[in-house]
Amino acid sequence: MIIRLGYVSMTLELADCSPSGTVTLTGCNKLPDDEARLYRLRKITAKNLENTLRILRYNKAMNIMVYRLTSKLVPLSTHPITSGWDYTGDFRREFAEIGDFVKENNFRVSAHPDHYTLINSSSGAVLGASLIDLDYHVRLLEAMGLEDYRYKLVMHVGGLYKDKPASISRFKENFIQLPDRIRKRIILENDDKSYSASDVLELCNELEIPMVLDVHHYNCVSDHIGLEKLLPLVFNTWKDETFLPKVHFSSPKSSKEFRSHADNIDFIEFQAFLGTAASIGRDFDIMLEAKNKDRALLLLSSQLSGLNRIKQISLSEFEI
Repeated sequence: MIIRLGYVSMTLELADCSPSGTVTLTGCNKLPDDEARLYRLRKITAKNLENTLRILRYNKAMNIMVYRLTSKLVPLSTHPITSGWDYTGDFRREFAEIGDFVKENNFRVSAHPDHYTLINSSSGAVLGASLIDLDYHVRLLEAMGLEDYRYKLVMHVGGLYKDKPASISRFKENFIQLPDRIRKRIILENDDKSYSASDVLELCNELEIPMVLDVHHYNCVSDHIGLEKLLPLVFNTWKDETFLPKVHFSSPKSSKEFRSHADNIDFIEFQAFLGTAASIGRDFDIMLEAKNKDRALLLLSSQLSGLNRIKQISLSEFEI
């Protein structure tokens, strides 16, 4: 069994390399005119795209092939203040360069729209804003030339709205009506409060879309399915996909802040999870959601390399 490790958005090993530079709406409105605002937005976006490519080059050098793109590449991209700005046209060359690098090196990249993107909302305004946000994420991937649907957007089911069955039905109704360019990108993960892994698994099977198992969230929300039975069922939702199944893994910050992510991965907890996964014997990828980003990955890699039963293939790839 082979596993690959990845991390989210930001490297701490490269100086001045944030891909998520932004400006507040208040700051934008303080600028004297539309021309000044657009200049500021373009400058920040150019730096974000430059840093994204720097991160991908670093990842290649470190053999880290699983990576989540930031949702903040283009500041205020979904706000009316930027309506009419063709940011993908302005940065056609930069987007294409990133996408070419991804494809040439067979990176697995994805994105994760923010928690306010809720396609099961009962509010027309919230649903409308959510569709704008999903369109923005897909535009980024399309601008990069990543038009193959293997490059996914990971989402939660959404809110309960005091009626779980109705909220799930509303998700299905709205999901089916999404344009193909959006719908075929979406995969679902279980959350830490409302929708358990078995809830999401049932929904993914019905809609025939892949599921990402978030192990931390699984531990937050009680479920009637044990992890040893759940994992193969989740992995089976990936049967028609190009990429391998993917799991999210993080450790709780503390017993009091159990839902928050810790700086690093608890090695004992991670070993226990690997023991369960090893009994299934299927290759998969793990997105580490730790505050220390790539440093957490490198620390975990060092710890794993010291185990006799694990063969290190690269800094991010191991055979069990």
